[in-house]
Amino acid sequence: MPTDALLARFLDALTPLDPVAVWAHGSLAGGDYQEGRSDLDLIAVLPRPVRLATVRTVVSLHRRLRAEPLADKLHCSYLTPDTLDDAGHRHLTWAHGHVMRRTVTPVTRRELHAFGRVLRGGSPAGLLPPVPDAVLAEFVVRDQRDYWRPAVDRARLWTRDIWVDLGLITFARAGVTLREGRLISKREALELLPGLGAPAEVVEDIRRRRYDEPTAPPTDGWTARRSALTRSYLGPAIDELVAAYG
Repeated sequence: MPTDALLARFLDALTPLDPVAVWAHGSLAGGDYQEGRSDLDLIAVLPRPVRLATVRTVVSLHRRLRAEPLADKLHCSYLTPDTLDDAGHRHLTWAHGHVMRRTVTPVTRRELHAFGRVLRGGSPAGLLPPVPDAVLAEFVVRDQRDYWRPAVDRARLWTRDIWVDLGLITFARAGVTLREGRLISKREALELLPGLGAPAEVVEDIRRRRYDEPTAPPTDGWTARRSALTRSYLGPAIDELVAAYG
């Protein structure tokens, strides 16, 4: 299986960094992984603070993996003992073919505690502080209000599959987290969306692209209609969710 082979090579390449732990989260840990479609979302906990030499080693090891199938989908954030507790800290991360700095959000941290997959070393429960319900809820509301709601007004974004897919799925997942305090998979979110009033033909389009055999690219007419349907639903839906829980 290409995923297993890539993970084995990645773990071997990490050896010079002597990681305390390596974890998977997202679909790879949550049972909704689709090989070739899903990202491989990983966390590595390093034993020492990040230095310039650490950055160089991370860049080198990821570049060496580029020839591996699925390597472009492997994303990893590198945490250290002095940054584990800080959900606002922007960690060294490899994603989309280059290094960056980004946070490990309260949602990701809760995922790691709930169903994180240990690939090497200690468990999240033994190393990562738990996420209080209030902190998780506050983050989810802020993400919907400050990130997704303004994005709805940027029409050009919603001609792309990724925005339609993640916009609707993230909204459905946010609602369950705020109402019930639990996390759900993307597949579960898709199943809930029609009952939440989302346009059925858009939900079916997402399901087909994510879980069925590849189909022909969408026509310009459908892309425009899908964008309009998604935005007309999502804007008011987010406003209502934020008003209820913000």
